[in-house]
Amino acid sequence: MSTESNVLDELEWRGLIAHSTDRDALRAALAEGSVRFYVGFDPTAPSLHMGNLVQILTAKRLQDAGHTPYALVGGATGMIGDPKESGERTLNSLDTVKDWVERVRRQIEPFLSFEGEHAATMVNNYDWTASMSTIDFLRDIGKHFPVNRMLARDVVKSRLEAGISYTEFSYVLLQSMDYLQLHRDYGVCLQFGGSDQWGNLTGGVELIRRADGGKAHAFATPLVTKADGTKYGKTEGGALWLDPEMMSPYAFYQFWLNAEDEKVSELLRIFTFLSREEIGELDRQTAEKPFLRAGQKALAEQVTTLVHGAEETERIKAASAALFGGGDLHDLAVPTLAAALREAGAATIEGKEAIPTIVDLFVLAGLAKSKGEARRTVAEGGAYLNNERVEDAEYVPGGQDLLGGSWLVLRRGKKNLAGVEIV
Repeated sequence: MSTESNVLDELEWRGLIAHSTDRDALRAALAEGSVRFYVGFDPTAPSLHMGNLVQILTAKRLQDAGHTPYALVGGATGMIGDPKESGERTLNSLDTVKDWVERVRRQIEPFLSFEGEHAATMVNNYDWTASMSTIDFLRDIGKHFPVNRMLARDVVKSRLEAGISYTEFSYVLLQSMDYLQLHRDYGVCLQFGGSDQWGNLTGGVELIRRADGGKAHAFATPLVTKADGTKYGKTEGGALWLDPEMMSPYAFYQFWLNAEDEKVSELLRIFTFLSREEIGELDRQTAEKPFLRAGQKALAEQVTTLVHGAEETERIKAASAALFGGGDLHDLAVPTLAAALREAGAATIEGKEAIPTIVDLFVLAGLAKSKGEARRTVAEGGAYLNNERVEDAEYVPGGQDLLGGSWLVLRRGKKNLAGVEIV
């Protein structure tokens, strides 16, 4: 996409504009040429998550359209953290935040191009914040922020009764100062972020106007929610992390594969680079034959490839097929097999000598409520070990059955799957 085809139209079609400053002025700025923009990421955890991915991909869309990104990793703001409605954040040490800064940088870098005409620049707000004196901060930044405006912010109002520290209350000043700094140093005139950041985004726009008489723009992406309006990004195990050590690529893939039919079109627009025509065809298939889950399969493949790479995605797809009889389990990489079985549900046995019969294993793994039920499953031909039908209910698996030296794959019928790990 070129700047002639205004990227704002594309962002609006994809449902990525929840709020913005003057829409006509923003559209005109994006049409005039390459706009320098920034988006910030606070290292308040060792990994970015699903919500951050919305911002990363939006930055990529803008860069692909000919605009110039500045990706800010908040070594300074990460020491404080943006106020949450649920309560005060835990403050992390400088060493911890520095480590997380580097981790976050490495996660962002593969998505943007740091070479060429519209090369991205990575910046850290610790560089201009750490040496600033309190007096200078209060005189040069604080004087431009009316307290009544700060108190009117939704997150502040929600915390006033329970209490909010001056540290978190002042966060908006720090983020606004970032925008002013990048505006002065690099000519950045557009900032975007999540809709929960709207007060901070407009704070920066206002600071640029008050301090320098400058013109700046901002927009916010919407909060992505489930069909019932509750937040995405939280699974039973925690946030939907991008780091493969914090959430296995297999579990990541399964999250997208299990997307609700009502949400899959929205998720395809936000999280993939498929064209309008491609998404329209997937919408049609989802509406006409939802049981085929064409939209979910495309979504899972596209997003997992973006985050974890094409090779890992192919390994995951092979594992998904093999676990249900569509491939050779022995060909699977052990980490992928282990992640898949832990996601499906896995029991643990200590020592190979302690492996019981198939009947006991089915009960242990939760595939049968009783030994009698497990025996009936074997008798009816519905019990499988490593995709092979089990005919002897008293069979005891041995070392030759262990996949990767430590795993057994149990299946009842076509769809009920469980793993057993021998440790």
